[in-house]
Amino acid sequence: MAGDRVGILAPQGPRVLVAHLALYKIDAIAVPLAAVFGSEAIRYRLEDCGAKALIADAAGLAKLDPAHALSLLVCLDGAAPGVEGFDRLLEGQDDSPLPIQSGPDTPALMIYTSGTTGRPKGALHGHRVLIPHVTGQIFTHGFPAQPGDRMWTPSDWAWAGGLLNTVLPSLVHGVPVVVQPPGKFDPEAAFALLAQAQVRNVFIPPTALKMMRAVPRPRERFGFTLRSVGSAGEALGAETFAWGREALGVPVNEFYGQTECNYVIGSSAQMGVSRQGATGRPVPGHDVVLLRRDGTVCEPGEMGQIAIRLPDPVLFLGYWNRPEATAEKVRGGYMLTGDMAEMDEDGYFFFQGRDDDIITSAGYRIGPTEIEDVILRHPAVAIAAVVGKPDPVRTEIVKAFLVLRDGFAPSRALELEIQSLVRDTLAGYEYPREFAFLDSLPLTSTGKIIRRELRNLA
Repeated sequence: MAGDRVGILAPQGPRVLVAHLALYKIDAIAVPLAAVFGSEAIRYRLEDCGAKALIADAAGLAKLDPAHALSLLVCLDGAAPGVEGFDRLLEGQDDSPLPIQSGPDTPALMIYTSGTTGRPKGALHGHRVLIPHVTGQIFTHGFPAQPGDRMWTPSDWAWAGGLLNTVLPSLVHGVPVVVQPPGKFDPEAAFALLAQAQVRNVFIPPTALKMMRAVPRPRERFGFTLRSVGSAGEALGAETFAWGREALGVPVNEFYGQTECNYVIGSSAQMGVSRQGATGRPVPGHDVVLLRRDGTVCEPGEMGQIAIRLPDPVLFLGYWNRPEATAEKVRGGYMLTGDMAEMDEDGYFFFQGRDDDIITSAGYRIGPTEIEDVILRHPAVAIAAVVGKPDPVRTEIVKAFLVLRDGFAPSRALELEIQSLVRDTLAGYEYPREFAFLDSLPLTSTGKIIRRELRNLA
């Protein structure tokens, strides 16, 4: 029925795309769910959106809570008791277009936020959401397509980064999409896939790029040739930008958006919009400003909240069953992101972090991004995250959580080296006063660092 919510729970694959397109065509609402979700995350989202059906692979159905009643279960791997087989449902079906009354604001897709600031919310989008992503991809990847173009992303297609930034607009442009093999992301395997599948265009989140930095001489070893690289989800940083240009052979075009309003700031080296350390400038078709706490627009060089001036073509319709949260997000003629940045005289945005990630120390407001970027320059560090730890004298101190590269071990000498590096590069009040060494950082399913968990550990 029109408006019914239908979950899609499976790794990347052609049947997942068929399910999406079929749901759009029958006027239902697709609710993509990440294959890495556990049973509680799946149950919460299915119950929250009131899903009527679920399309999943066998592994996804095995996670389903038996107590959660759905009208229809469809398995991509074949029929089972109480479960329809995906291929069997297609047999003998008429492929004629359906006469559906729909428009740009007819609900089509509900993507849940990543939950970095609380319980995930269902961001509802209309059919128009795809068009601004198609134009955004032109900006970031230098489309229209060129002969030999082939797209790949390790991002789950349940996330806006995988589905809207990458696979759907690529197909609109006629660019084939390479499927990411299931399993945990492996940097060596990623480089091998680029070569074997002759991938020329990629979307790789910053966390994955930082993991790939640990692989020495990747072009020499694997022999891939890229034409365009896009990245979004967290701040890329100047260090990873510089590494990408050297190791990947092309500049990394960073861009920014949220599940609610995506692809609004970006870089395009092909069009001369690229600056090391900067996320980029407003993508054509979007009006983005920085706001002070009183709602006035910031001057260049002043830190403020990223806000998208309305109307905007990619703006969501609202949060599912959360009108108060929608009203808090969209007000005063803007969509408020809660993300902090600075803008230079040329209109380039430099991401600083979530408003609640900003560290207040001895009267200074400190963004975590530039500190993390400097720490990554140290050869011992694979991934870094900094948070504020409550302090009776300074309000907060900077605490760094580090994942080290193979062959390095925690030591006081290493801590002193990193403190000196940050102090000499940035400022005396920005260096980490405490450290913690972890095997891995807590990440959302979209690869974003869950800083609230680190603050709890601090």
